[in-house]
Amino acid sequence: MTIHAEGLVAIVLFYVLILFVGIWAAWKNKNSGVTEGGDRSESIMVGGRDIGLFVGGFTMTATWVGGGYINGTAEYVYLPGNGLAWAQAPFGYALSLVVGGLFFAKPMRSRGYVTMLDPFQQLYGKRMGGLLFIPALMGEIFWSAAILSALGATLSVIVDIGINMSVVISALIAIFYTLVGGLYSVAYTDVVQLFCIFLGLWISVPFALSNPAVSDIGITATEVIYQSPWLGKIEPEDKWFWADNFFLLMLGGIPWQVYFQRVLSASSATYAQVLSFLAAFGCLVMAVPSVLIGAIGASTDWNQTTYGSIPPKDKDQSDMILPIVLQYLCPPYVSFFGLGAVSAAVMSSADSSILSASSMFARNIYQLAFRQSASDREIVWVMRLTIFVFGALATAMALLTQSVYGLWYLSSDLVYVIIFPQLLSVLFVKGTNTYGSVAGYIFGLLLRIGGGEPYLKLPPFIFYPGWVVAEKIHHLTGDVEYFVQQRFPFKSVSMVASFLANVAFSYLAKYLFESGILSHKYDFLDAVVSKHSKEIMDKTTLVSNHDNIILSEMAPVRQSLGASLAGTFTNAEALSDDGALSPEDFHIGD
Repeated sequence: MTIHAEGLVAIVLFYVLILFVGIWAAWKNKNSGVTEGGDRSESIMVGGRDIGLFVGGFTMTATWVGGGYINGTAEYVYLPGNGLAWAQAPFGYALSLVVGGLFFAKPMRSRGYVTMLDPFQQLYGKRMGGLLFIPALMGEIFWSAAILSALGATLSVIVDIGINMSVVISALIAIFYTLVGGLYSVAYTDVVQLFCIFLGLWISVPFALSNPAVSDIGITATEVIYQSPWLGKIEPEDKWFWADNFFLLMLGGIPWQVYFQRVLSASSATYAQVLSFLAAFGCLVMAVPSVLIGAIGASTDWNQTTYGSIPPKDKDQSDMILPIVLQYLCPPYVSFFGLGAVSAAVMSSADSSILSASSMFARNIYQLAFRQSASDREIVWVMRLTIFVFGALATAMALLTQSVYGLWYLSSDLVYVIIFPQLLSVLFVKGTNTYGSVAGYIFGLLLRIGGGEPYLKLPPFIFYPGWVVAEKIHHLTGDVEYFVQQRFPFKSVSMVASFLANVAFSYLAKYLFESGILSHKYDFLDAVVSKHSKEIMDKTTLVSNHDNIILSEMAPVRQSLGASLAGTFTNAEALSDDGALSPEDFHIGD
């Protein structure tokens, strides 16, 4: 085993830099949000709600720009038969930030929520909040796994060790860093992260382009030299499959705690919108060097390099094309700088995702659903414990799933199909309730799981129109794997079906109970009639002029919850932006 000393030195320096910035940010802002009467746990989750445009723009961009983004984009541009036409992440996630800024950032920030699950528990109750936590958690775990997989691939190239060991080492580093601080540490390290990616990759690209083994990427874009053109194309029979995946990225990129954590930490609702737009532009800019590196990989005669005569695609190493290009097509000092910068940069994305998952669990599951009397110190320790648990789950996913881009898609599937229609309903459709939410959840889950998932080797039990049997060749072993490919846009259809089921069953339940067809005693979810009963009115505090029930209705109000929890949905400072906004301002229908 060969250890590249220069590479180790580079990566250690960059890791130390990010750790230093994270510790400094945690120390500098250790009392922010707490001295004003807030809790330490809430400060960890959303800071002091005072993130400005500069740091906020960087950290919002870093919501998606990480290991999965840069490595996955380069991978798909490089892959024969795919190319730039199928590298949908840059445009898909940039548009998701635009849509999120236009329609979702303002209502979420204006109401002073702390996590993405708050509005669900506010309207649908703690049980439904727990159910929705499951796909939200899985999304964060898949995303974290993509980041760790990218880190492992990069480290394995730098120090020439097994990728499994690299993933484990990367996970330990990321988990340790996550424990250093909360959102402030994440936000400030994101500034370093994006700077490292931009500088590291752009320094490397000119050297890789000028390598004698690399042909003109302008020619290989449209002509076959060493493999099919890297621009790629969309076959007519694949257009619906392409569109399905694109909408998955664009709309499925919105309902993420890692995104709303930035939105809810912004100093105002207007700032939250502006940050989303800035991040959309930043995502496109940061994708350019990855696209060029993917094109360089497709334009290289690998027989002229020390990598060997067999190209990465024939060694099943397409997902590592970015570190391979930097390692074998650039001078050592350049490649080590680029690889070290990328490694340190994507590491700081892992802490953000794991922190998001632990924030939702500690607040929405542990505190609000089970222990409403939990102290602030207890919540902080629960967050620290779950960081280890979720970090271990993400590590397992990174070791079991091969393609970084496969993890990239998987991370949005359940979020897109289940949580996005629920978020639409809870924010914009007046009258939805827990019965509709449960129905939408079940419809979306069954239709999506029914389509199967090749990356998880999950066979379909619903064969949608246009399905075909595809094959995947494992070049190292010569094995051929057959799987069912659904070319029908079943993910988007599942999402729409989930939304319609939510609305339809909500209004059906409301009609049945309010008309007297069903007795009020059968309202076992307390979703239509029972939640307005005298018994609950006696136990809770209601706020006038709101059709939706605030969080305090879920249980008797207790002083031990602290000022921050009691004011979650009546945050005067948050509501002061652009006027006092109420939930009715964002609803349609009756």
